Amino acid sequence: MARRERERDDFKQDDGIKTKLVAVNRVSKTVKGGRNMRFSALVVVGDCNGSVGYGMGKATEVPEAIRKAEQAGRKSMEKIALNEHTIPHEIIGNFGASKVYLRPAPEGTGVIAGGSVRAVVELAGIKNITTKSYGSRNAINTVKAVIEGLYALRSPEQVAALRGKTLEEIIG
Repeated sequence: MARRERERDDFKQDDGIKTKLVAVNRVSKTVKGGRNMRFSALVVVGDCNGSVGYGMGKATEVPEAIRKAEQAGRKSMEKIALNEHTIPHEIIGNFGASKVYLRPAPEGTGVIAGGSVRAVVELAGIKNITTKSYGSRNAINTVKAVIEGLYALRSPEQVAALRGKTLEEIIG
Protein backbone atom coordinates (compact mmCIF):
# COMPACT_ATOMS: atom_id res chain seq x y z
CA MET A 1 0.00 0.00 0.00
CA ALA A 2 1.43 3.39 -0.97
CA ARG A 3 2.15 5.95 1.71
CA ARG A 4 -0.48 8.34 0.36
CA GLU A 5 -3.18 5.65 0.54
CA ARG A 6 -2.23 4.82 4.13
CA GLU A 7 -2.49 8.47 5.15
CA ARG A 8 -5.99 8.71 3.68
CA ASP A 9 -7.18 5.67 5.63
CA ASP A 10 -9.10 7.01 8.66
CA PHE A 11 -8.92 3.87 10.76
CA LYS A 12 -5.77 2.36 12.19
CA GLN A 13 -6.00 -1.14 13.57
CA ASP A 14 -3.62 -2.57 16.10
CA ASP A 15 -4.44 -5.26 18.68
CA GLY A 16 -8.18 -5.01 17.94
CA ILE A 17 -8.42 -1.33 18.86
CA LYS A 18 -9.19 1.16 16.11
CA THR A 19 -8.46 4.88 16.19
CA LYS A 20 -9.88 7.76 14.22
CA LEU A 21 -8.42 11.23 13.99
CA VAL A 22 -11.25 13.75 14.47
CA ALA A 23 -9.50 17.13 14.58
CA VAL A 24 -6.07 18.73 14.39
CA ASN A 25 -5.69 22.36 15.46
CA ARG A 26 -2.71 24.66 15.29
CA VAL A 27 -2.34 26.45 18.60
CA SER A 28 0.14 29.12 19.64
CA LYS A 29 1.57 30.59 22.79
CA THR A 30 2.91 34.12 22.66
CA VAL A 31 6.27 34.45 24.37
CA LYS A 32 8.93 37.15 24.57
CA GLY A 33 10.57 36.06 21.31
CA GLY A 34 7.32 35.69 19.30
CA ARG A 35 4.81 32.88 18.93
CA ASN A 36 5.40 29.21 19.76
CA MET A 37 3.38 27.07 17.34
CA ARG A 38 2.19 23.62 18.36
CA PHE A 39 -0.45 21.15 17.20
CA SER A 40 -3.35 19.77 19.18
CA ALA A 41 -4.98 16.50 18.07
CA LEU A 42 -8.28 14.87 19.06
CA VAL A 43 -8.49 11.11 18.52
CA VAL A 44 -11.37 8.70 19.19
CA VAL A 45 -10.42 5.14 20.18
CA GLY A 46 -12.67 2.05 20.25
CA ASP A 47 -12.83 -1.70 19.79
CA CYS A 48 -16.14 -1.68 17.80
CA ASN A 49 -17.53 -3.95 20.51
CA GLY A 50 -18.86 -1.63 23.23
CA SER A 51 -15.71 0.13 24.45
CA VAL A 52 -14.89 3.67 23.42
CA GLY A 53 -12.77 6.61 24.60
CA TYR A 54 -11.14 9.78 23.37
CA GLY A 55 -7.81 11.48 23.89
CA MET A 56 -6.14 14.79 23.22
CA GLY A 57 -2.47 15.34 22.59
CA LYS A 58 -0.31 18.36 21.96
CA ALA A 59 3.16 18.52 20.41
CA THR A 60 5.34 20.55 18.05
CA GLU A 61 4.74 18.01 15.25
CA VAL A 62 1.39 16.57 14.10
CA PRO A 63 2.35 12.84 14.21
CA GLU A 64 3.63 13.19 17.77
CA ALA A 65 0.41 14.96 18.84
CA ILE A 66 -1.65 12.13 17.27
CA ARG A 67 0.44 9.47 19.04
CA LYS A 68 -0.03 11.21 22.40
CA ALA A 69 -3.77 11.54 21.78
CA GLU A 70 -4.01 7.80 20.95
CA GLN A 71 -2.27 6.88 24.20
CA ALA A 72 -4.61 9.12 26.20
CA GLY A 73 -7.61 7.64 24.35
CA ARG A 74 -6.59 4.06 25.15
CA LYS A 75 -6.34 4.96 28.84
CA SER A 76 -9.77 6.62 28.85
CA MET A 77 -11.66 3.73 27.19
CA GLU A 78 -14.80 2.61 29.02
CA LYS A 79 -17.44 -0.02 28.33
CA ILE A 80 -20.87 1.25 27.30
CA ALA A 81 -24.25 -0.46 27.52
CA LEU A 82 -25.39 -1.78 24.14
CA ASN A 83 -28.58 -3.54 23.10
CA GLU A 84 -27.26 -5.83 20.31
CA HIS A 85 -26.96 -3.42 17.36
CA THR A 86 -28.11 -0.15 19.00
CA ILE A 87 -28.32 1.71 22.30
CA PRO A 88 -30.85 0.68 25.00
CA HIS A 89 -32.65 4.04 25.29
CA GLU A 90 -32.72 7.68 24.19
CA ILE A 91 -30.29 10.05 25.87
CA ILE A 92 -28.93 13.57 25.52
CA GLY A 93 -25.21 14.14 26.04
CA ASN A 94 -24.13 17.63 27.15
CA PHE A 95 -20.75 19.27 27.21
CA GLY A 96 -20.27 23.02 27.17
CA ALA A 97 -22.61 24.52 24.58
CA SER A 98 -22.85 21.22 22.66
CA LYS A 99 -25.83 18.92 23.03
CA VAL A 100 -26.12 15.62 21.18
CA TYR A 101 -29.39 13.69 21.09
CA LEU A 102 -28.86 9.93 20.67
CA ARG A 103 -31.84 7.74 19.75
CA PRO A 104 -31.94 3.96 19.19
CA ALA A 105 -32.96 2.85 15.71
CA PRO A 106 -34.35 -0.41 14.31
CA GLU A 107 -32.19 -2.94 12.43
CA GLY A 108 -31.23 -1.75 8.96
CA THR A 109 -31.33 1.99 9.71
CA GLY A 110 -27.57 2.42 9.85
CA VAL A 111 -25.65 5.24 11.49
CA ILE A 112 -27.37 8.56 10.93
CA ALA A 113 -24.85 10.98 12.39
CA GLY A 114 -22.55 13.74 11.26
CA GLY A 115 -18.76 14.13 11.40
CA SER A 116 -17.36 13.75 14.88
CA VAL A 117 -20.49 12.03 16.26
CA ARG A 118 -20.21 9.35 13.56
CA ALA A 119 -16.58 8.63 14.51
CA VAL A 120 -17.49 7.97 18.16
CA VAL A 121 -20.59 5.91 17.39
CA GLU A 122 -18.88 3.68 14.80
CA LEU A 123 -15.87 2.98 17.04
CA ALA A 124 -18.24 2.12 19.90
CA GLY A 125 -19.70 -0.64 17.72
CA ILE A 126 -23.18 0.84 17.30
CA LYS A 127 -24.67 -0.19 13.95
CA ASN A 128 -28.12 1.50 14.08
CA ILE A 129 -28.63 4.91 15.65
CA THR A 130 -30.11 8.31 14.89
CA THR A 131 -28.38 11.40 16.27
CA LYS A 132 -28.91 15.15 16.20
CA SER A 133 -26.41 17.78 17.27
CA TYR A 134 -27.67 21.00 18.90
CA GLY A 135 -25.83 24.12 19.98
CA SER A 136 -22.12 24.37 19.29
CA ARG A 137 -20.81 22.11 16.51
CA ASN A 138 -17.23 22.39 17.79
CA ALA A 139 -15.63 18.97 17.17
CA ILE A 140 -13.99 18.68 20.59
CA ASN A 141 -17.10 19.60 22.59
CA THR A 142 -19.31 17.43 20.38
CA VAL A 143 -17.09 14.36 20.92
CA LYS A 144 -17.09 14.98 24.67
CA ALA A 145 -20.90 15.36 24.67
CA VAL A 146 -21.39 12.07 22.76
CA ILE A 147 -18.98 10.20 25.05
CA GLU A 148 -20.73 11.61 28.13
CA GLY A 149 -24.10 10.49 26.74
CA LEU A 150 -22.84 6.99 25.90
CA TYR A 151 -21.24 6.54 29.35
CA ALA A 152 -24.59 7.50 30.97
CA LEU A 153 -26.48 4.70 29.16
CA ARG A 154 -27.89 1.92 31.36
CA SER A 155 -29.02 -1.53 30.25
CA PRO A 156 -32.28 -2.98 31.65
CA GLU A 157 -30.21 -5.36 33.80
CA GLN A 158 -28.22 -2.45 35.28
CA VAL A 159 -31.43 -0.52 36.08
CA ALA A 160 -32.92 -3.60 37.78
CA ALA A 161 -29.76 -4.07 39.86
CA LEU A 162 -29.80 -0.40 40.91
CA ARG A 163 -33.40 -0.81 42.08
CA GLY A 164 -32.59 -4.03 43.90
CA LYS A 165 -34.98 -6.10 41.82
CA THR A 166 -34.75 -8.74 39.15
CA LEU A 167 -35.49 -7.99 35.52
CA GLU A 168 -38.59 -10.23 35.64
CA GLU A 169 -40.04 -8.21 38.56
CA ILE A 170 -39.70 -4.97 36.60
CA ILE A 171 -41.01 -6.28 33.26
CA GLY A 172 -43.73 -8.61 34.53
